[in-house]
Amino acid sequence: MLPTPPILFITDSKQTPRPLVDVVAAALRGGCRWVLLREHALNRTDPDAFFDLATDLAGLCREAQAALFISRNTLVATAARAQGVHLRAKADPWLVRRFLGEGSIIGQSCHSKGEAVRAEQNGVDYLTLSPIFMTQSKPDTRKPLGLATLQEIAALLPLPVIALGGMTPERAKACLDSGAAGIAVMGDLMRATDVAARMAEYVALFKKP
Repeated sequence: MLPTPPILFITDSKQTPRPLVDVVAAALRGGCRWVLLREHALNRTDPDAFFDLATDLAGLCREAQAALFISRNTLVATAARAQGVHLRAKADPWLVRRFLGEGSIIGQSCHSKGEAVRAEQNGVDYLTLSPIFMTQSKPDTRKPLGLATLQEIAALLPLPVIALGGMTPERAKACLDSGAAGIAVMGDLMRATDVAARMAEYVALFKKP
């Protein structure tokens, strides 16, 4: 169901001086096969530009046989022929499923055990759990949940739990060892000097010895 390897690359153009299309292209060269177009500010202020960006990334992902997901905007996800939508914690997955159809893949952001249980009950296909570690991307938002909470929730729920927040390759391995089905990375890749090489480090975690 989830792309392979299950490494969700979340975009945030505020964290890089380079064009976002170039950063995503580099991540794809490094083995990324799952991209989430986030860019909330652009989505709010310039929907046309957000759609154009989604279309550009959709083309890159098709060439690389990668999946493109869109954050929150179901209309753009449909128009850009994205493979899935990622919802914020308070959204209603049931309504989104009715709009997109049964074949769509829906994920949801969760920040606590309660939110994770509710997401599973509402029928999402996967959830991101964050922040697992302190993160530079959102340093003042929430207290890190830690590996123990990740392990508890991953063992409790039948759907894939994707670990997010403060990720590095070393921390990613610890998350996988704690039961996460995959990892999500934003800042560590957006700020990387060599995005392709950094992505390859994450991809290597999923290769069989």
